[in-house]
Amino acid sequence: MANIIYIEYVFTVFPVQPTSDILIAELGEIGFESFVENENGVLAYIQKTDWKESAVEDIAILKNENFKIEYSVKEIEQENWNATWEENFKAIQVGDACVVRAPFHDAPRVEYDIVIEPKMSFGTGHHETTFMMLSHILENDFKGKSVLDMGSGTGVLAILAAMKGASPIEAIDIDNWCYLNAKENVERNGFSNIQVFEGDAGLLTDKKFDVIIANINRNILLEDIPVYVKSLNPGGTLFLSGFYLEDLDKITSKCKEYSLKFEKKLEKNNWVAAKYVF
Repeated sequence: MANIIYIEYVFTVFPVQPTSDILIAELGEIGFESFVENENGVLAYIQKTDWKESAVEDIAILKNENFKIEYSVKEIEQENWNATWEENFKAIQVGDACVVRAPFHDAPRVEYDIVIEPKMSFGTGHHETTFMMLSHILENDFKGKSVLDMGSGTGVLAILAAMKGASPIEAIDIDNWCYLNAKENVERNGFSNIQVFEGDAGLLTDKKFDVIIANINRNILLEDIPVYVKSLNPGGTLFLSGFYLEDLDKITSKCKEYSLKFEKKLEKNNWVAAKYVF
């Protein structure tokens, strides 16, 4: 596969929160696919083939006088990504039992030790949505359950589900780099019962799961909830994240249309991860 060229935006923001979260959400809407948060702001990445110089001109937060945002732009190749994330990636602890770390971090004494190399993929555990979805998985019984991780990114949610006894598991992401990265991370953590696929909800025809995990964004979730319901076994569970608290009513209303009952939500910095039962 030819080496892909990415455009890297380095945003310095003040205040860091909620500026970073709002900025990431708005950038995601226009095609930016990977983010690294640090103490000064956000590094954001978009494939050069999907980018134009005016890409961020219509980002609303850049015009908001309540936020101070400066940025620089440069090209970056995939092979240079490791140096970028090694500089910024710190191990993440979720509760008392789970740590998400890179291979160069020391192994912790926890029940669930997940080792990933995110490269250009979303899902390191740093972002609120991934952190909360990991929390949901830790809090719920996955033993012997079939699981779908939709929009899998690094594959970290599928990996934790496997560690908690789920099987079989499928992980799907529309981005080729995420697909390849998830396959690497699944192999790195030693799980042969996780199958990784490249694609979208169109792959779910005639498939059934006990649990579906979807950490994507509001618009895709609203579009795909009917497909998820068709793919859930009776009594199944749907975990959704990638949206703000103000979007919860709209997400819940859509779920209710398809006989899904809201059971619980987690909140972190205005992001939400919700649990629904079928």
